[in-house]
Amino acid sequence: MADPTYTPPAVWTHDAENGGRFAAINRPTAGAREDKDLPVGEHDFQLYSLATPNGVKATIMFEELLEAGHSDAEYDAWTVNISDGSQFTSGFVDVNPNSKIPALLDSSGDQPVRIFESGAILLHLAEKFGAFLPTDHTRAEVLSWLFWQIGSAPFIGGGFGHFYAYAPEKYEYPINRYAMETKRLFDVADQRLAQSEYLGGKDYTIADIATFPWLAPFVFGTIYNEAKTFLSIDEYEHVGRWVRQLADRPGVRRGRIVNKAWGDEDEQMLERHSAADFEGKKF
Repeated sequence: MADPTYTPPAVWTHDAENGGRFAAINRPTAGAREDKDLPVGEHDFQLYSLATPNGVKATIMFEELLEAGHSDAEYDAWTVNISDGSQFTSGFVDVNPNSKIPALLDSSGDQPVRIFESGAILLHLAEKFGAFLPTDHTRAEVLSWLFWQIGSAPFIGGGFGHFYAYAPEKYEYPINRYAMETKRLFDVADQRLAQSEYLGGKDYTIADIATFPWLAPFVFGTIYNEAKTFLSIDEYEHVGRWVRQLADRPGVRRGRIVNKAWGDEDEQMLERHSAADFEGKKF
């Protein structure tokens, strides 16, 4: 059956009653809604995030840097609860005017630097530490896959995930539209990974770190209800191989639970300030 038709008005207006699960926080305006400072720890890097696919990119990057021996990559990670609007406090908006996680303050230089958007954080840290980003002719390939992921995420999350799992009503057209695009993106990755061990080539890079948190939950069946079955994710065997390979990396295992505020208590980590915080945790 076709969806009911909707005729847009001449001028759109915000209806606070028609926002579904996120109605309490979604508004068509930017800026701070509450005057509140952010917590600050002892390390040069202060990360404000949540263990969503975009947030996990940053924590995996930090844990991979530490695993690789970059001891000066120690960081403090603070949970920002995006469900209660913590991303709209004045302190967070000062770091990220777009009010999205993750956001990073880097005080390792002469002047503090703010970095927002997950891809920018990965690129900043890769260049700062000279890690997970090649400097030879393969650099362009890695950056291409990094920005492929950044551009693809809204179709998967705000597109498929929203209409399939979160929208207050289920409509056939948007679900079909974004299911098709999500499967196409999986096929892009699957064909690439049939040719190459990693997205950027023979080495593990920030392209893999960026993409893993979005594709892995589909492979493991832990995102958007029954999405794994609905999208026949097991068809993408090369993506599955790559996901399981990366999931075994110690840095990935640790990074996936930092700023996690749900699940069993031994899988949660609201704050992370040192390696000792992982003691007793399941990761």
